[in-house]
Amino acid sequence: MCYQADTAEAIKSSEREDPGPNLNCVVRDYMSFNPFDAFFLLPAMIVLQQLGHGLRLRRQTAPQSSAVEGAVFALFGLLLAFTFSGAVARYDAHRELVTEERNYIETAYLRLDLLPPQNQPRLRQLFRDYVDSRLHLYDGALAEAPPATEQLKQEIWQVSIADVAAPGANPEATRLLLPALNNMFDITATRLNAFNMHPPSVIFLLLFILSGGSAFLAGYGMSAPKRSWLYTIAFAFTVTLTVYATLEIEYPTQGLIRLTNTDQLLIELRDSMK
Repeated sequence: MCYQADTAEAIKSSEREDPGPNLNCVVRDYMSFNPFDAFFLLPAMIVLQQLGHGLRLRRQTAPQSSAVEGAVFALFGLLLAFTFSGAVARYDAHRELVTEERNYIETAYLRLDLLPPQNQPRLRQLFRDYVDSRLHLYDGALAEAPPATEQLKQEIWQVSIADVAAPGANPEATRLLLPALNNMFDITATRLNAFNMHPPSVIFLLLFILSGGSAFLAGYGMSAPKRSWLYTIAFAFTVTLTVYATLEIEYPTQGLIRLTNTDQLLIELRDSMK
């Protein structure tokens, strides 16, 4: 739950009364979506199709222009397509970032050879511990880098600064090792930001609304007195599965999809560190 900003005025007022939750944060919390929310669409769309069909039969109107229906279905199709393609693109981008981080870590690890031989074992062990701290990060929601990762960053940096200036270090150690460490550390923030980057919740809310609206219009367009349950269920089931797949890919820690398979690259790298 989010609360009002900690401004000086708010702090003073909090001494007199307990500040309530920020309205924007409350709305954002209630508008968060889970992949399993998509299954509520299945019964809702079936009911809405039946309501639309019943309304059409009661009114007994002649066939109207399909321009409105076509516009709604076109908008719904475009929104669903772009949302799905965007979710897949973000999922692929995160997997690519795992490969990029693995390469940055390996590059920095190989450049430890530029340090004096007696100083290398400690840093190599710190690197192994660092790789361990980067495993299983995305089994659940992650708002910031793990404390273990941040602590190891500081320790690796401090030890490296001292070792590149130690007697026996390669003169190129400062120019080659330290930038490699910077890349290795910076990618953690890039991965975290990419993982938490999602479309505004209003996009998914609109997707749900258009799903229901399309179901109602589809039912209203059925002029035959006898209802076709096959078409009704097929349409609702297809849309539900597509929305579910979109939310699964967009939020890979809240449904059945997990990013644990991406850890294999880091596990193989850790095992290769001797």
